[in-house]
Amino acid sequence: MNWNEIYETAKAWTLEAGEILRNATKETVKVEYKTSAADLVTQKDKEIEQFFIDRIATNYPEHFLLGEEGLASDQEYDPNQEIVWIVDPIDGTTNFVHQKRNFAISVGIYEFGNPKIGFVYDPVADELFHAQVGQGAYLNNQLLPRLPQKTLEEANISINQLWLVPNRYVDYTIFTSMIQKARGTRYIGSAALEIAYVASGRLDTYIDFRLSSWDIAGGMVILGEVDGLMKTVDDKDIDVFSPGITYFSNKHVLDEVYQNVNKK
Repeated sequence: MNWNEIYETAKAWTLEAGEILRNATKETVKVEYKTSAADLVTQKDKEIEQFFIDRIATNYPEHFLLGEEGLASDQEYDPNQEIVWIVDPIDGTTNFVHQKRNFAISVGIYEFGNPKIGFVYDPVADELFHAQVGQGAYLNNQLLPRLPQKTLEEANISINQLWLVPNRYVDYTIFTSMIQKARGTRYIGSAALEIAYVASGRLDTYIDFRLSSWDIAGGMVILGEVDGLMKTVDDKDIDVFSPGITYFSNKHVLDEVYQNVNKK
């Protein structure tokens, strides 16, 4: 398996798909609801997913694709026994619709359940976060350094504000101590970008509760290459195919996050 060739091919496709989305920000985009008014899909989500389906089928017919929009529905496979491309065609669709920025294409390529290649591309900022396992992580052409020593008091935490008010997923009061100690909180609305931002030091921890494989697959490869940690709420390694409640973090901050979240 020539992973360098796959890496360069996937990188070119990601940049090409990003150009389509960058141009789409100047157009009127048709928006549909999936499960609610807050769960949006556009024709561009479907177009970009089909873009990857077609190219993978032509160039790597033995590979499989897992995408948010489920367009590759004729596949039957065990993800732990195959090479799988995990694609989110627009991570942050609400941002794409409302802001025309702060969204990304996420592509993760996994072999037998193990990470191999990851891309998170912000086409408006023209920032490509990318990594191949064992070869470091990059922002465009710049090698990202290993994450530095930090404390919670120096950290920016990304957490959806829905988790800080009464909700049906988690007891929001467990986060009080963490939020009070942290330097600040931020929320972008694109899981892929938030994980990439942890990898690049713009954020220090990202916490979320409703993520899917396509939200995190690309970012996990990138974060792993800078010694970031990816853990569940009960301190287990994240299974990309079954994420659960997830923390993506600078490893020097995560112990303090756990200590404060578990105080209650």
